[in-house]
Amino acid sequence: MRSNYLSGLAAEQKVELRKKLFQIQHGVCFICQKAIHPDLHSDALDIDHIEPLNSGGHDDQSNFALTHSSCNRSKQDSDLRIARVLKIFDSICEQAAPSDANLGHVLSRYGGALYELPIINNNDLVEISFIDIDKSETIKIPLLIDPLSGFRSFHSEIPIVYLHHDDQINPRPIGRQLRGLIQEFYHGNPQLHVGLGWLDLPNGGNSSRAKIRIFDGQHKIAAQVLLGVKALPIRIFVNPDRDRLLNANTNAGTTLRQIAFDKSVQRRLGGTILLNRIDKYREDNSKSVEDWSFSERDLVRHFRGESRAVQRYILDSVRNSITHHEENRLRDFIEFSGKVKAKPFSYSSIEKTFYSFFINQEMLETAWDFRSEAGENKREIEKQQIIRLMNMIADLIYVGRFDTERGTDRIESAVQNGEDVPDDHLCAFRMAKEEILYCWLKYIRSVVQQYFIMQGYPIPDEKLFQNRFPEALWSNIRNFIINLRRLPLWIDHEMSITVFGGKANYSFWELIFSTGSSPQGKRVWLNPLILSL
Repeated sequence: MRSNYLSGLAAEQKVELRKKLFQIQHGVCFICQKAIHPDLHSDALDIDHIEPLNSGGHDDQSNFALTHSSCNRSKQDSDLRIARVLKIFDSICEQAAPSDANLGHVLSRYGGALYELPIINNNDLVEISFIDIDKSETIKIPLLIDPLSGFRSFHSEIPIVYLHHDDQINPRPIGRQLRGLIQEFYHGNPQLHVGLGWLDLPNGGNSSRAKIRIFDGQHKIAAQVLLGVKALPIRIFVNPDRDRLLNANTNAGTTLRQIAFDKSVQRRLGGTILLNRIDKYREDNSKSVEDWSFSERDLVRHFRGESRAVQRYILDSVRNSITHHEENRLRDFIEFSGKVKAKPFSYSSIEKTFYSFFINQEMLETAWDFRSEAGENKREIEKQQIIRLMNMIADLIYVGRFDTERGTDRIESAVQNGEDVPDDHLCAFRMAKEEILYCWLKYIRSVVQQYFIMQGYPIPDEKLFQNRFPEALWSNIRNFIINLRRLPLWIDHEMSITVFGGKANYSFWELIFSTGSSPQGKRVWLNPLILSL
């Protein structure tokens, strides 16, 4: 909102106000907290209201701050105090890359997760102390027993130096969606649900230290920590059955839908549950922890009452190991948080295309580690080759071409309005659309099928990627991707309305790929797409 106060100042008075704010802020930008150079940045500085006028802020010197112009233009909130917090969180996310930021990263930035809690377990109560932060008094807290689960827990306000993120029970990234919670807490609204943690303790009154692992409520905790809160109310389970805790947390986000778990988080949780099932299988069959002589099918048969769930956990583990493999370069272009529009692929589209086409859904009968040392384990070959395909696609279409700062928001509208959208960015954006990706990955599958048929060795579709590809086949795949990328339609601005303007289904693009024309008769390319390599 326009400032009448600033408008009434003479040029010399504005210079003096800028100098005064520079001194008050100790020479740093109010938003990004990085240095302001009074000479080099003189033409790129803003004076703005800290609290917006329409929120009750005063139009006088007490409510002004000095910022870099670029920070002020890109601020995520009109209240500069909230914008500053969000800027800090952005820097945490950037430092966490290529992994996604979680509560552990926020705690680390703000001095959390330093100590294990001094605690004594006396069965019906616990005694705790915060001696590490010069609070030597002993706090006695009764243990509550849940009548249905039998779990014991206590509630207490815990300094953040004793809180640690549990990335096994809760592998969810925070993502960049904290703005609403930060605003909520900043304006004084209360936390309605406490965070949940757990710890393991010996019984019998022995003094020990235990790490409080937070597995639920990380977004609320992170938002408050970012706002400077140093201690938070937590419900802490004592010596819980972690398998049941994991199942309860997973069910809350899947079958019960109490938590907005996206599919990528479900896959990571499924992989964690799988490890628990493997441990139980070994225990039931008196096998050592190094024993991998059983098969995927053996595991499914053993847990008959939940065979479908165990099969899902196995496939979850395969998907997760591909998605989060440290060498997977396409991962940098996959959006896991759902609503953000910085990256071209949604995780859901990856599942419906890459994983649907190339992961064998059937359980293997061979031992889990069958011929692993020789590099001939079918699951490992499958994972390695899907990652190699993803990397090839990333290198040929996305790395250095798709700008995550520009993102995917309203790209076609920008094209229609005559805005400058680089060809490489537009091509990468369009080729990542789920209905389009679905079609051209099917053609890659056909390239693989045809190669093996020509070699006299036809392979069932579901097992294609479990057979090692010769380099000649990889060369064919690469040539196909390059030729596909060069098709003019990916950068044709006139097709922004006629072909790319609205949401299209799979059949729309299947017709284009097979005939060269849209259902409305619009010629997209001259001839049907053929596998000319």
